[in-house]
Amino acid sequence: MTKTDPIGGLMTTTGASGTWNWDIVTDSLRIDTHFAELYGLGSQAASEDLPTRSFFQAIHPDDRARIRIAVAGILAGAELFSKEFRVVTPDGTTLWMHGRGQSHLDANDEPIRFTGLLVDVTERKRTEEHLRIAQTAGGIGTFEYIDGYATATVSRQFCRLLGLHPANVLPAQTINSVLQLDGPSLIPGPREGCIPDSLDAEFRIVRKDDGALRWIARRGEVIREGAGYRLIGVIYDVTQAKEQEAALRDLNDTLESRVEEEVAIRQQAEEALRQAQKMEAVGQLTGGIAHDFNNLLMAIMSSMTLLRKRVPADPALYRLIDNALQGAHRGAALTQRMLAFARRQDLTSERIGVDALIEGMRDLVERTLGPAWSLDLSFQTNLPQIVADTNQLEMALLNLAVNARDAMPGGGIIRITTEYRRVAEGDIAGLAAGAYVGLSVIDTGEGMGPETLKRATEPFFTTKGVGKGTGLGLSMIHGLAKQLNGIFTLASAVGKGTTATLWLPVAGGDVRGAVSVAPKPELPSHAQRLKILAVDDDSLILMNTAALLEDLGHEVLEGNSGEEALDLLRDNPDIDILITDLAMPNMTGIELADHATDIRADLPIILASGYGDVPTGAQQRIIRLGKPFGQAILAQAIREAMGRIKSQ
Repeated sequence: MTKTDPIGGLMTTTGASGTWNWDIVTDSLRIDTHFAELYGLGSQAASEDLPTRSFFQAIHPDDRARIRIAVAGILAGAELFSKEFRVVTPDGTTLWMHGRGQSHLDANDEPIRFTGLLVDVTERKRTEEHLRIAQTAGGIGTFEYIDGYATATVSRQFCRLLGLHPANVLPAQTINSVLQLDGPSLIPGPREGCIPDSLDAEFRIVRKDDGALRWIARRGEVIREGAGYRLIGVIYDVTQAKEQEAALRDLNDTLESRVEEEVAIRQQAEEALRQAQKMEAVGQLTGGIAHDFNNLLMAIMSSMTLLRKRVPADPALYRLIDNALQGAHRGAALTQRMLAFARRQDLTSERIGVDALIEGMRDLVERTLGPAWSLDLSFQTNLPQIVADTNQLEMALLNLAVNARDAMPGGGIIRITTEYRRVAEGDIAGLAAGAYVGLSVIDTGEGMGPETLKRATEPFFTTKGVGKGTGLGLSMIHGLAKQLNGIFTLASAVGKGTTATLWLPVAGGDVRGAVSVAPKPELPSHAQRLKILAVDDDSLILMNTAALLEDLGHEVLEGNSGEEALDLLRDNPDIDILITDLAMPNMTGIELADHATDIRADLPIILASGYGDVPTGAQQRIIRLGKPFGQAILAQAIREAMGRIKSQ
């Protein structure tokens, strides 16, 4: 089919077409030879699986974002695609294409293929533009220039568009004197010295009369006449269209930017989820290892305690046993850090005055730091108490002080400050609204960069040298804060030091005062002989627990499982106390306690575990006993259990 061009007598024909088949699942593209020719890819491309970027690489840069958004809609589930856009062939020619396509869905309504037809509509677009020009003839200026002449024949509208004085004939030099910000000369030829290939161009001008900045489009024909040529064309104002095009381009850029932002947010969320899953896995592994290690340490500590009582009074032997006990206690402290990171250590709930606790630790901290570092304590007056575990909080404070010291190898001042703050929702990231006491340890040392700061609380991450840190200190403090319904924050910059802060919720009520410290357990000078049922699935732990109890003067029955313990309990109604492990197969310590109270409602029960996640609904008669425990702690738990029975 042919159409007559209303301007200049140009002819146009229906363009060629090609097809594409985009496999969404494998992200590959198949095209036919016509598509390959339209895109300038070469006929061999039609026999290959192409990367899907081939669909976009030839699209004009000004149209590419718009088409990417439309294709993204198809890949997200939209059904139809119908867009016109420009492509640039390898030789630099710009062609107009009309792409029409649709998505194909699988049984789950998920897109699996994107197929369509690409049609060359270049000539139609030109014809449409000429028609638009003809329909707005009032805004068109015409010109004619013959090669070799110094003047051009122009219309009055031509002059008005350029801001020139109306005339029928103007010197080519006058026309070209209109300031152009880009593009070729208005009347090509006199300056170029060669026959132009095309008159089609768009450029900005500064009008001669009022200095207005306008966009002008030029269209026409180059007619060759022997050795010379003649130019016949039109100009018209396309400022409004250009402004709309710019607005659309800005909109496309905004949409593309939003798409990129959404992709980035999704990637960040996925990365955060992966990190959370990784940390959860590390926490589970750490907690399990620490629990098993606790059992081993308990066997060592209890055996060494009993051995020290029974060996001859030899200072050399005592020194070896004490060294073994000291090593076991250090191992127990390490397991507490591991369990704190996993948020599974057994915490003792005590009302603590933070300022009194710090003052009580001053000598210990100063001796630990050494003479090159001085301690500056600054407390807010009349601080409310918090509920925490004294030993764990002391360990956390000492750890932070040592970290501050290591950040200032040449010495310096370490500040420890406290403050009371009512926190609103969102004031401190990750902290719920409420009343908190903040405990900060501040140094002026090396500081940390963003990447180091981001990883500082990861387990086993350390910037210290080999053998100088386990990488569990800050992760332990982080776990401790979370378990106490608080938060641990770090603020640092390279060369400006670090501020480490523990935010812990205040105790219920408005009680203000000194630290409440539980008395240290002591072995009884004499005690009532009791009949005690000890239960643990680990025979090594059971044997050592029984030995500690017998050394205290008690009669001990041993059970390796919950079922065996219940049988012993039914056969021995005179049992005074049940001591059971928490984590046992088939029947846990909590389940054993439930069944035991069905048999003996008044039976005191001691539950031994290295974990801190014992169910809160356990009976009031249950006494918690943290592993690993020594003989003094065990004796204290027995006294407390019997004391509760007497008080009821």
